[in-house]
Amino acid sequence: MNFYVLTIFPEMVNGGLNHSIIKRAVGQKLININTVDIREFSEDKHKKVDDYPFGGGAGMVMAPGPIYNAYSSIKDRAKGAKVIYLSPQGKVFNQKMAEGFSKLEDIIFICGHYEGIDERLIELIVTEEISIGDFVMTGGELAAMVIIDSVSRLLPGVLGSEESPKDESFTSGRLEYPQYTRPREFMGKQVPEILLSGNHKEIEGWRKQQSILRTTHKRPDLL
Repeated sequence: MNFYVLTIFPEMVNGGLNHSIIKRAVGQKLININTVDIREFSEDKHKKVDDYPFGGGAGMVMAPGPIYNAYSSIKDRAKGAKVIYLSPQGKVFNQKMAEGFSKLEDIIFICGHYEGIDERLIELIVTEEISIGDFVMTGGELAAMVIIDSVSRLLPGVLGSEESPKDESFTSGRLEYPQYTRPREFMGKQVPEILLSGNHKEIEGWRKQQSILRTTHKRPDLL
């Protein structure tokens, strides 16, 4: 799967994703992460990519030219790609979206800054606006990295075990059951005896029950 990130901070994206499971997936060529520096496509001698908003107001707006040119430089390599603009005005990202995105071959992310990008770009090239929550960030890079991480781990071979994602939070519409490891006792707290029984059927039933109870307590909106 190919991810393309249009950004004015490519080193931020490359550095943030150059670790752990994602780094390994890139090394195994299970995913490709391509950063495109928007500043390289600015025709301004100072590589400026923003300007004052028409109509006045605080802040600056990212100009359409450099972003459109950056997009044009890769669109032939990513024909039919979903073009996502990371925006607080977009649909809130969730596990169901991640599962849908994991079936695509190419995704292009546009990382905005300042007061956002020129509206005409959204009309011309953006296929979907996505938010990672009801809050505002300084730019779209962190949001793009969150989505890349979430989608990548659903791809075959990335986690190593095909069973790994199946019981995780949100995959079944519920939160995941509690997890324990050694030692059996820690600070006076014991691992539940059922997990030491070796009875896989009873363990499965206990985990399902705990998943429902945990979801009811922590995220009743999911039920």
